Amino acid sequence: MKKCRNLVIGGIESKTVALVLISMVLVAVVFVTSMLTQSSMLTRLTQETSERQLASITGTTENVIHTMIVENMDRQTELEARVANELFHDRAVGVQTLGDYVTKLLSNREMVLPAAWQRPDVSREGEMTVKALFAQGMEASDAAASLGVIANAADMMLSICAAYGTDNIWFTVPEGATLMADTVPSNWIDADGAYVPYNACDRYWYRQAVEAGELVFSDAEYDYRTGRLCVTCAMPVYDVEGALLGVAGADIFLDDMQKAIQKSAESGIILGIVNQSGHLIIAPAENGDFRVMNSAEAADLRDSEYEELAALVRDAMQGKTEVRLVHAVGQAYYAIGVPMETVGWTLLAAYSQADAERPVRQLEADYHAIQTGAVTAYRSQSTAGRTIVWIVLAAVLLAMLFSAYMMSKRIAKPLNTITRRISELSETNMEFTMEDAYRTGDEVENLAESFAMISHRTVEYLDTVRRVTAEKERIGAELSLATRIQAAMLPHRVPAFPDRRDFDIIGSMDPAKEVGGDFYDYFLIDDDHLGIVIADVSGKGVPAALFMMASKIILQSVAMLGGSPAEILTKTNQAICSNNEAQMFVTVWIGILELSTGKLTCSNAGHEYPVCKRPDGVFVLYKDRHGFVIGGIEDAKYREYSLDLEPGTKLFVYTDGVPEATNAQQKLFGTERMVAALNEAPDASPMDILKNVRRAVDSFVLDAEQFDDLTMVCLEYRGPNAADKEA
Repeated sequence: MKKCRNLVIGGIESKTVALVLISMVLVAVVFVTSMLTQSSMLTRLTQETSERQLASITGTTENVIHTMIVENMDRQTELEARVANELFHDRAVGVQTLGDYVTKLLSNREMVLPAAWQRPDVSREGEMTVKALFAQGMEASDAAASLGVIANAADMMLSICAAYGTDNIWFTVPEGATLMADTVPSNWIDADGAYVPYNACDRYWYRQAVEAGELVFSDAEYDYRTGRLCVTCAMPVYDVEGALLGVAGADIFLDDMQKAIQKSAESGIILGIVNQSGHLIIAPAENGDFRVMNSAEAADLRDSEYEELAALVRDAMQGKTEVRLVHAVGQAYYAIGVPMETVGWTLLAAYSQADAERPVRQLEADYHAIQTGAVTAYRSQSTAGRTIVWIVLAAVLLAMLFSAYMMSKRIAKPLNTITRRISELSETNMEFTMEDAYRTGDEVENLAESFAMISHRTVEYLDTVRRVTAEKERIGAELSLATRIQAAMLPHRVPAFPDRRDFDIIGSMDPAKEVGGDFYDYFLIDDDHLGIVIADVSGKGVPAALFMMASKIILQSVAMLGGSPAEILTKTNQAICSNNEAQMFVTVWIGILELSTGKLTCSNAGHEYPVCKRPDGVFVLYKDRHGFVIGGIEDAKYREYSLDLEPGTKLFVYTDGVPEATNAQQKLFGTERMVAALNEAPDASPMDILKNVRRAVDSFVLDAEQFDDLTMVCLEYRGPNAADKEA
């Protein structure tokens, strides 16, 4: 660099001045050129710009409208389906509660005192009351004994109606008598004062529930007495020998749902509900091919001549669909379907494509009018503006040249000082400090302050890195030791019991972190009893591992003292709840196998269902009855059940890390895939069975991160004569 008077040639000062001069020349050339060609290009440029802007605006508007329609339809249908589903779920809970209670009453009728019941009383019109109804030709004495027992549930029926907002609820015995709670006793009394006969056993919902053998929701039909559109929730109940005790039921009137769907049509979104048979049961209005009809006459929309509509209905019955374009009845609609899981119905929503595009067409017309006015105004003011622009341009260019010269002097001096100080830094003096020369009140001062701060933080960071590195090495060593300790606490010898031929058992645990919260154990309580335990502690990492070790020690200690699985879980729960300040809990499945007989006694505290394979069969999920988790409620009680294992039977137990293993698309491995993996080679050894399941999980998850511990145990019961067979 050379210095000429006060200007350094080749430095920032000269470069700043040169840059401004070049910019001035370029601006002048561009401006003059644009002024000369402006008149000839104005019309063409305006037209092209207008077309591009219109295309951009309409395209963006169409995208925004499409997005709003999709989001609004998705949100509204999800909300409507959820609200409707909760209605059906509440009604199912009420019916099931009544059915379970009446089952207990009828199953223990010899211990239940008969309660009073009454016939319909019009004086109590509008009041929720319980009354008895009888079939044609039936005398009250024919079912008096059963009604007296069932009448003990009258208060519960009234409570269910009040709690769930139910219009009615009833219980019908096979003889034809019905005990019903409702607010309209006048429906059951003729004008002459005679009681209206009512044989519920002939009703469609009664037959449907008995044929299904479980809680069902009927098709939408018109109510027997009120003529209102309704759905009936019904559940048959049986005694311990499988004999039918009766059917509990309640109506769900669809008037409010019909009004909500009609109101949605006024806003442009058409809602409709399709039942499990593909019949349209609720729609905004009578609409040609899509009007609501009785179930005997209604068409199955899954077989509709409109293929896109039929595909939407079929897909929606399997799960929530995306918003898609459907053509039907000569129009195009944006449509979506959401299943209502409790009742098995589907909520459909549609919005006319023509209505959605109407704002875009209006926008195009408005834009053309605005653009025409803007071009006219621009042309009228363009000539007067040119003179002003020339004057302003000249003044700006002169100001820029003078400012560039002055600012180059102010910028270069502190920068040169900063450069010199930086070059003086060394290993022994690594920190850059502020000086008065840098305090210019602009970006140069900010640059110096930033560099001083970075320099100071760098020195501090180096010290921190040294400390953190040492701490991480210590923590890593401790976690590695904890991993080995935890692995050593679990059974790991293969074979687990080399001197026993009457059974084979093996387990595995792969923690999601360095240490896990799952554990399993198998141990001989005595020569004829094998204890098997698998558990899953809430939480992950070190806290879960510590709670796991404490739970394992308590559980095994209690088991070795003797007692049934239910007693073991009860005592373990009491011990853990007595000092559970962390409020953690653990799910447990425990079984005690009597090796001489193959009788497996089990108890489940909130754990996953076991999977069992009988000889010459396949693995099948065994849905046992769960108790509450260990560590949740101190006085919780646990039930047990037993399985008779024949020689050759296999048992597979696991934690939720197996079915809840998640791939990159956030899909769960699931129980069905797990059972399928078990049945790839159902006759394999327990070790190979665990390998097959783990291989299936890995193939499904691929590179996705493991979020939960994967723990499995497999038992093969060979029988007391296994040693003789091998010989």
